Amino acid sequence: MRLPHPLYGLYERRLAASLPRDRAPRHVGVILDGNRRWARSLGASTATGHRRGADKISDVLGWSEEVGVEVVTLWMLSTDNLSRSPEELTDLLAIIEDAVRELAATRRWRLQAVGSLDLLPERTVRALRAGEAATRDVVGLHVNIAVGYGGRREIADAVRAYLREHAVAGSSLDDMAESFDVEHIAEHLYTKGQPDPDLVIRTSGEQRLGGFLLWQSAHSEFYFCEAYWPDFRRVDFLRAVRAYAARERRLGH
Repeated sequence: MRLPHPLYGLYERRLAASLPRDRAPRHVGVILDGNRRWARSLGASTATGHRRGADKISDVLGWSEEVGVEVVTLWMLSTDNLSRSPEELTDLLAIIEDAVRELAATRRWRLQAVGSLDLLPERTVRALRAGEAATRDVVGLHVNIAVGYGGRREIADAVRAYLREHAVAGSSLDDMAESFDVEHIAEHLYTKGQPDPDLVIRTSGEQRLGGFLLWQSAHSEFYFCEAYWPDFRRVDFLRAVRAYAARERRLGH
């Protein structure tokens, strides 16, 4: 629903005021989808779409703060995306690096890189690590930057980390198999120590997770928005939070 401009502001304010603060999601995962299609729809370059998408990030983080969200996970680049053309991938990684530097420079949010960083160019890894280091002491919204991220790979990495940890401690394979539990995976995920996502938002009209936070999203609520990521508005975000607040969470039942 696209409202005339004067009505849009009024609707947005009323929507924000109606949100029950005691039912805000603690952790919101966002799949930033639709940059390329947004660019094609305007006859613009793919890089232009990715840049516009990067420009949207700080807005969404601000909106998240307004409603009381504690953690936001932004899926900026999947492991599948690493197979894109070298030209597009180079541009996209450079845009991600710039975005991380700009977010860190604000000193407003605490950044954490999540993903298989060993698959990324060293330059990108340095930018991500620098963003983490520059914001390590920031108190406030925790922002996971998911780059080179794949849910299946994360689970495999968690199992590997568990096995290595116990191998170093001298545990036998039989001992590990006997004591192994689901919590051992949770303790070795990229997001260990964080609350699981309460709400996962995907833009661009696609209604699938695509491997995003596979383990952590077992009890998440999902919200699929038709807008391409560069067109995602505050009212779209507020609608997602309202939909979450209105749902009766069954937590797997």
